[in-house]
Amino acid sequence: MATISSPGIGSGIDVSSIVSQLVALERAPLTQLQSTARTTQTKLSTYGTIASQVSALGDAAAKLGSSSGWNAVSATSSNTSAIGVTVSAGTAATALTMEVSQLAKAQSAASSAVPTASAVGTGSMTIELGAWSGNSFTAGSATPVSITIEAGQDSLTEIAAKINDAGAGVSATVLKDASGERLLLRSKETGAENGFKISVTDDDGNNGDNIGLSRLGFDLASGSGLTQTQSGQNALATINNVSISSASNLLKDTLPGISIQLSQVTTSPVEINVTKDTETVSANVQAFVSAYNTLNATLASATKYDSSTQTAGTLQGDSTATGLQNALRAMMRSVTGSSAYSRLSDVGIELQSDGSLATDSTKFSSALSNLDELKSLFTIATGSSTTQGFGLKIKEFASALIDTGGRITNRTDALQSAIDRNTDDQERVTDRAARAEVRYLAQYNAMDANVAKLSALNSFITQQITLWNNA
Repeated sequence: MATISSPGIGSGIDVSSIVSQLVALERAPLTQLQSTARTTQTKLSTYGTIASQVSALGDAAAKLGSSSGWNAVSATSSNTSAIGVTVSAGTAATALTMEVSQLAKAQSAASSAVPTASAVGTGSMTIELGAWSGNSFTAGSATPVSITIEAGQDSLTEIAAKINDAGAGVSATVLKDASGERLLLRSKETGAENGFKISVTDDDGNNGDNIGLSRLGFDLASGSGLTQTQSGQNALATINNVSISSASNLLKDTLPGISIQLSQVTTSPVEINVTKDTETVSANVQAFVSAYNTLNATLASATKYDSSTQTAGTLQGDSTATGLQNALRAMMRSVTGSSAYSRLSDVGIELQSDGSLATDSTKFSSALSNLDELKSLFTIATGSSTTQGFGLKIKEFASALIDTGGRITNRTDALQSAIDRNTDDQERVTDRAARAEVRYLAQYNAMDANVAKLSALNSFITQQITLWNNA
């Protein structure tokens, strides 16, 4: 007899339904495993959030635990249009009076006009940097730069390009107007020591006739060639009535940690003040409070039980989360070895009934006026983890939680391992159900075939008996 291809066709029994229900029983453990996986994954995600927030709290604490976190300073100028001021962190507070009588300028010169794009002449130019005193030039330490001007490459535009490419400390450009074009030269640096002199060897044999290339020479002693349009000069100013001179309008090394930009000659004294930047300090402390409150809110939500909705938080009953919550709150109540302020509450940072921190603005403002003692509350190093400054102790506490071997890291690893085991269990259940389905189908198909045979035999016998009775 041929193999039955449709389960149950030989016996009339719904084999597919029976096998489906039996396989469903085999797969039943998957429901609990999948539910457990979802719960564990949610816990793992929550711990990921907690780890990130612990890291943020540690970073905020580290900023307060380091001296650099308290070194912010600000500078003001009573006339920013004339004198701009910037300061580096840690610069000592000070007050200055400044006046500017002269700005630093770069030497510049211009040639006489020539027809546009005309050939100027060939030869060579040697550019020297140094200082002019009247008509006397003193060369500086820079090596003179020589530039060769060849035929076909001697228009002012091409000569300007050669000067710019030579790196001689002078910049060149071409000015065009109705009279033709002129070569403009300017020292790249301001200051009396950064002037320039140009010596020309003219291929026409005469280096001082202002014909050919000699018209681009510059020497105040001879008076030939380019015309000086601006002499190089230093900035002249006074700081607290002490005279200073600078080749640059940007004074970087004149005062420790203070950079001064001179923009205008002043008509009256300019007041410069460098003060401790308490706004930045206040922002750093508030960032610490906010980081703690964010973590506290996450832990409170994850560990609570809402009796009104009968809903448990993701980590309700989780000893690691509960322990962390209690440890953080206890730490906020702890003391340090600093003198004027030993508790956070002394400076207006107070623990609330829900575990969060709130800042009393009046007390904190008062603490800001005593900045060194406020700094000590966060930075004092006593050698003891319980009495050192809050910035130091909380930084170390946060690091211990999320570093290798830390409580949060270990808990996260354990949850990930549980998820991995759960995945393996689900795969085993699925594989077992698949093999059971094959086995059940084989068994029921065999039964179905046997029933079909018996049914056929029964029909044959019944037919024969009927024929015998009729005979």
